[in-house]
Amino acid sequence: MLEGRNVSLKPLEKEDLDWFTQWNNDPAYGGEYEPLEQNSLTDIEKWYTEEASGRWFVIQNKQGDPVGQIMYTEGGLGTTIGYIVHPDYRGKCFCTEAVTIMVDFLFLTKKIVRITAQCNPKNKASVKVLEKNGFTLEGIVRKAMFIRGQYMTSAVYGILREEWGKPRIL
Repeated sequence: MLEGRNVSLKPLEKEDLDWFTQWNNDPAYGGEYEPLEQNSLTDIEKWYTEEASGRWFVIQNKQGDPVGQIMYTEGGLGTTIGYIVHPDYRGKCFCTEAVTIMVDFLFLTKKIVRITAQCNPKNKASVKVLEKNGFTLEGIVRKAMFIRGQYMTSAVYGILREEWGKPRIL
């Protein structure tokens, strides 16, 4: 488990898939900037077995309750992170700290030079999370995602190893 001051990151485990499925099927969880998804527990279990192991983490508060999720992938633009926090826990800096922990973890354990993340530029909360963690806006991709019946723009952010410098939490 990766420990921070207010949150910890623990690997997503099979025991988490019930609430994980419920949250990911809830339109309020994704909000206006994430695609609508409806997946069965069987679908999520298959995805977990084939793709998610070791790269998806549960963001937990100090009481051990799940408050969101964070993940990383490798390929394409290098190492990319993605994150989401349950609406009940937004605005409490949990996501900012979770990204700090993930950036530290990735730069300390992987031989990488950059980490990228994407968000809708209108998603001010996500932009703030990235900027607080030293990410720089690198570009805008028009009509990058089809979400809720319309094409949306994506902002690409990145942080280089030399911009990161040293661990902030770990």
